[in-house]
Amino acid sequence: MTKSKNKKRVKKLKQNLYKYHRTLGIITIIPVIFWCLSGLMHPVMAHWFRPNIGHEKLESKAIDTTQIKVSLYSILEKNKIERIKNFRLVTFDAATFHQIKTTKDGEVLYFNTITGTELKNGDQLYAEWLSRYFLEDQKSAIVSSTVLTEFDGQYKYINRYLPVWKINFDRKDDMDVYVETTSSKLATYNPRSRQFQIWVFDTFHNWNFLESITNKTLQITVMLLLLGIIGFSAVSGIVIYGFFWKVFKKSPVTDDRSKFRKHHRKIGIAVSFVTLTFVFSGAFHATKKLEPYTLDKMIYAPDYKTTDLLALSTFAKPEADWENYSLIQFQNKTYLQVRLLPNEEGEVHNKYINCQTGIEDKTIEKDYAVFLAEKFAKMRSAGTGENPADCCDVTSTTSCIKNAKLIETKNLYDFDNREYGFVYKRLPVIKLSYDTADKTVLYIEPSTSRLAAFVTNGDRIEGYSFAILHKFLFMDWAGKNIRDLVMALAALGVLTVSLLGLYLFIKRR
Repeated sequence: MTKSKNKKRVKKLKQNLYKYHRTLGIITIIPVIFWCLSGLMHPVMAHWFRPNIGHEKLESKAIDTTQIKVSLYSILEKNKIERIKNFRLVTFDAATFHQIKTTKDGEVLYFNTITGTELKNGDQLYAEWLSRYFLEDQKSAIVSSTVLTEFDGQYKYINRYLPVWKINFDRKDDMDVYVETTSSKLATYNPRSRQFQIWVFDTFHNWNFLESITNKTLQITVMLLLLGIIGFSAVSGIVIYGFFWKVFKKSPVTDDRSKFRKHHRKIGIAVSFVTLTFVFSGAFHATKKLEPYTLDKMIYAPDYKTTDLLALSTFAKPEADWENYSLIQFQNKTYLQVRLLPNEEGEVHNKYINCQTGIEDKTIEKDYAVFLAEKFAKMRSAGTGENPADCCDVTSTTSCIKNAKLIETKNLYDFDNREYGFVYKRLPVIKLSYDTADKTVLYIEPSTSRLAAFVTNGDRIEGYSFAILHKFLFMDWAGKNIRDLVMALAALGVLTVSLLGLYLFIKRR
């Protein structure tokens, strides 16, 4: 009796598992197809069919002192500009200009350094010149030039820079180029092929259409629910094929349906681990998107009085290794922050000159980075870029750096593959590691007084899981081509199992 009961229980368990496995698989067949196909497109389009561009960055050149005849102070006084946010020099179309960021929201003015006259629509003209330079295209007509102050469907937050100019060219590839004029940086470029790829990935992989018709919370909730179902489906398949191996081994292969069932089982068990890694890392990554994106607000930009800049003209005499300069404010003092030409190792350094005394301060950069780190930690904790409260008073957090020991300071001139990767865009940066409970690290870009990245243990775990389990970065040793090929084959395997399961379900009807 006992053996008979056990056989009935096992039989009932098998029946339920088959039933649940089929049901769960059918529920998620469409999401799996969407995720696999769009996932396959990403490495194919982003790597093997990536378009070329003439220049990735602006060539570094020393300041041409023969072009500077009119001082910044004279221009500000003549044009009755009493306060500014910052300034620097830019050269384009065979002329050099004082690029002045005013206190008016988003206003950037350009004044010729020889004549002192203002260049009308200077920011747009410079954006268009930069775009042509990066593309190496001086002939194609420009269809439109638009300022973006927020990320959108084509210009994603992963590009970091804001505000930017979007320049659309009348070319066969319908090229869009995005540039940040206040740093002369190329943010990204999207030909028609990449525009299509972004739309496909957003629609079928990130499901941003759900956010557009509802909200981000519901979007992520639906995705997590479906990912959970896919995970349970994979686990049930492993249990069925693993625990009942002998049953399947004895099953005769007599027709097409049984052949497809056999292939479904074999391929399914082969890709089951990959399926679970995709599900886990994808779900973990999706939850991170519920956190507000604040890096674009993390900038320290005080006002400077024109009357305080009079002394600049007496000592701001560019030397042979000066590439550019701007202002910073620290400890109630204003400094000229000089960007030097890259050295023999390709490293870009800054030096700081006191605007009141004209004396260089060789120790200020680290202290300035620490000052910015503390300010950005408060701003981040408060969740706003304005009037931040003290972070430790706002919330109890293991990442609060107030009173925490600074255990490492390091200048980074290249991206690394572990924590501060190329997705963060900004270089050079200063890495500040604090002895907090979750090992808080801030990356500061001193040249723009911005926060480039804020990393805690939670960010590291999520980043490693996504990089290793979703993007297969553990195979970087084999080269990008092999890594992307393996990732594509893994996604193709998951897709094949799902389609075989769908075929079997239809044939059973």
